[in-house]
Amino acid sequence: MTAGAAGDAVARLVRDEGTRVLATLIRVTGSVDVAEDAAQDAVVRALRTWPADGVPDNPRGWLLVTAKRRAIDILRREARRAGKEAESMVDLADPAPEPAGVVRDDLLRLVFTCCHPALAVEAQVALALRTLGGMSTAEVARGLLVPEATMAKRLTRAKQKIAQARIPYRVPAAEELPERLTGVAATVYLIFNEGYAAGTGEDLVRVALTAEAVRLARLLAELMPDEPTVLGLLALLLLHDSRRATRLDAAGRQVLLADQDRSRWDAEAIREGVELVGVGLRRTPDTPNRYVVQAAIAACHALAPAYARTNWDAVISWYDVLLTVQDTPVTRLNRAVAIGERDGAAAGLALVDALDGLAGYPWWHASRAELLRRTGANDLARAAYERAIALGLNGPQAEHLRGLLAQL
Repeated sequence: MTAGAAGDAVARLVRDEGTRVLATLIRVTGSVDVAEDAAQDAVVRALRTWPADGVPDNPRGWLLVTAKRRAIDILRREARRAGKEAESMVDLADPAPEPAGVVRDDLLRLVFTCCHPALAVEAQVALALRTLGGMSTAEVARGLLVPEATMAKRLTRAKQKIAQARIPYRVPAAEELPERLTGVAATVYLIFNEGYAAGTGEDLVRVALTAEAVRLARLLAELMPDEPTVLGLLALLLLHDSRRATRLDAAGRQVLLADQDRSRWDAEAIREGVELVGVGLRRTPDTPNRYVVQAAIAACHALAPAYARTNWDAVISWYDVLLTVQDTPVTRLNRAVAIGERDGAAAGLALVDALDGLAGYPWWHASRAELLRRTGANDLARAAYERAIALGLNGPQAEHLRGLLAQL
């Protein structure tokens, strides 16, 4: 491994472990600001020392100890400034006892805490992703399909509202969990999405993020086993993640769904995901649930023995159901692509071209480019591919589109 690659690997490890450290620090200090300052200090120290000295045997433990020391310094300084006695501080040098309550995992606990009903759901999700999902403001903005400047303002307003309304960062009681589930589920889903197809960088998949999202979804299923949202969410993540081993070839190039070796898909994850879809559908006989329906679409792909034998009628039918509860431009784009597979590129292209609000979304341009290519409109396809690449993709995705562009 080259020095540059080793440095990148260390940076990814620090970023992924730092999220869990931050969640623990918020719990033991009771302050998001102190926890963020301390965690950031530990991250900077790790990035400075690990490449030269080597990664410690317990990276998270190293980060947590270093961050706790920094938090102690911050709290002592604040205590002196306020004229408080040192004994009144929380003693972070001793391991903090695991608090009682229904939510026992640090990261999941803090996601529930961020998703306070006094905030709009969009603000809840943005705050949770930025603070606890280990995602940058730009990554959060991409996930929620808004400009980065808009997302920065949204995050600032959310923090200001928390401060002005004196909304406490506390773990909600069991009876408060259902009203926070919408934001929590959306947060876990978007963490998975960023891991499944990283917005930027040279990795198609950020495995640590997808694994963390699946872990959180499993914890949610243990916590709220009768909630269709939770069942559908876990099923959806498992079905998508079942294809992980086949999404890149030996050279690190992206492999599309149509070309993946289905014999290498994770059969156990597919079995569990399909079973969860069945349970979720039985619990939502009258009102569709968006996560259960999306999982049903994923199950259609997972169960098809070959891409050519995909049941596109079923896929499109499920998209029609999804539109009744999640009528978004991206949902309509995905349905249009499915129409293009069943009825031909021209039919899909007409629907794609009719969509509004996706001019800044690279996958609208990429989908349009593919359909244009299939209809023989190579000049228009070339321009659409170029626009998709210019809007920003991760390395393997951009390389794949450049390869298609070269063929034109």
